This record gives sequence, structure tokens and C-alpha cells, in this order.
Amino acid sequence: MINVRKAGIVIKPHAPSVEGILKIVVEYFEGRGIACVLEDVAALKLGRPDGLERASIAAASDMVVVLGGDGTLLSVAHHAARAGIPVMGVNLGRLGFLTEIPVSEAVPILDRFLAGEAGLISPRWLLEGRTGEDVSYSLNDLVVTKGAMARMIELAIAIDGKDVATLKADGLIVSTPTGSTAYSLSAGGPILHPQIPAIVLTPICPHTLSFRPLAVPATSSIAVRLLTGGEEVHLTFDGQRGGAFVRDDVVEVRKAPFELQLVTSPRRSYYDLVKEKLGWAG
Repeated sequence: MINVRKAGIVIKPHAPSVEGILKIVVEYFEGRGIACVLEDVAALKLGRPDGLERASIAAASDMVVVLGGDGTLLSVAHHAARAGIPVMGVNLGRLGFLTEIPVSEAVPILDRFLAGEAGLISPRWLLEGRTGEDVSYSLNDLVVTKGAMARMIELAIAIDGKDVATLKADGLIVSTPTGSTAYSLSAGGPILHPQIPAIVLTPICPHTLSFRPLAVPATSSIAVRLLTGGEEVHLTFDGQRGGAFVRDDVVEVRKAPFELQLVTSPRRSYYDLVKEKLGWAG
């Protein structure tokens, strides 16, 4: 048996049918003597006064259930990974690479997970991005990109202390294998199985067509310096957090010292998931 005494619940508040599945999940846990730690918007939907802000859910829970899409899961993944607790994503969105479990499978998979069945956890490592004293983490990717009105930018890339390239492009995506099916894929990057120990550097609309996506060992330390001044440039983590990136700013990227414990469905392999989500014929 898995020892879960408190289950955190995070929702995409405007997802279709979210209230119905929220009630089912809460009744499921409470019927087994497991307390529910509700995100504030979830508590509001149930008329309860004890909701917490999303960033506080993981630290107060033994596991987290996400009712929404991949964006919702990404917003709590780094908190859950640091807390060392598993996350299960129930897909109320569209694509759902991370929130892969359909509503119809949510209760059966919770039964199997709480019973301690092996093989349901897919460990996913994260990236650590450091700019000066600031450190942030991302499950999918770290992106340096120009603003909507900015011109092409220039980035100096070093790996393990060695200068590798000067990139002129709209930006650069640094992704984990988990993130290889996200923004990196849209920019022409490769699909990596989550167990491949590599970091992918994918240029966004490079001026030099010979600069192709590059996979480097997950043990690598990557430094990206902005050489361009006078342009609007952003540094973002998982497309949700970040800020301005100015000339001579450097972001140092490496594998984070912890992993996310992602609860997955035993009914489909990673290849089944890729085939389903990307619409590959078969």
C-alpha cells in the first residue's frame, strides 16, 4: 500500500466537466479516509473555505492529482518534484502528453496506484536554470526568445566550459526528453524517449540553416549568453514563468538534482502515447 494521507487536487477551472470529475475524485479520496488539499479555485467550486494557492499544494500533500491539461500539470510539476511526491494528470484538455489519463481511467488507476502496484511511475527529470542568484526549474523546457516586435537575436552557447556556437535566430529552446514533444518538436527538434539521458538544444528559426537541433549528455552544463542589446528578449521556464533577458545576461542550464514521479497509465506504452497524440497512422 502507498501511504497517502493527504491528496492535493489542482484543476483547470474552466475545463468542460471539471466540477463533475472534481466531485468524483474528492469523494473517492475522502471515502478512503484520505484528506483532500484543494487548490483555492477547486475549493470555491465545492463551496469549501479551506483552499490553498496552487504553489502551496505540493508541500502540503503526499500526492497531487491534476484535473486539466499539460499546462496545468506543468504549473505544479516543479513544486511536486522538489517535494518528492507523485503527480497524476487526468486529461481534461486536448493533447495531453503529461495528463495522459482519461477521465474513465482515473479511479481504476488510483486504485492500482494506492495499492502499490509497480510500474505506474515514470520518473521524469527536470532542468535547472540559473541566472545570477535566481534559480528556476522546468519539466519541459527553458526558452530564450525575442519579443513580438524584436529583430533576430544573437546568442553565445557554451557546453561544459567550451564555446560551441554563436547562434543568430529568433531564439533557443533547451529541453528535456519530456519536453521534446512540446515546443522543441514544433521547432523541428527530435522526439526523445523520456529515459534517454540527453538535453536537446533546438534553434528557433536560425539564420544559419546548418545550425540543427543538438542533443548533448544530460550531465552537461550549458551556458547561454545574450549578445544582442536594445531588443525585447525573454527567458521563460515551461512557457509559464520567467522574465526579461538583457544583453550579457547568462543562463546556466543543467539537470536538476530531483525528478518528478509521474503516474502513468499501464494501458499504454510511451510509443502508444506518441502514436495517439501525434496522429501517426498504424
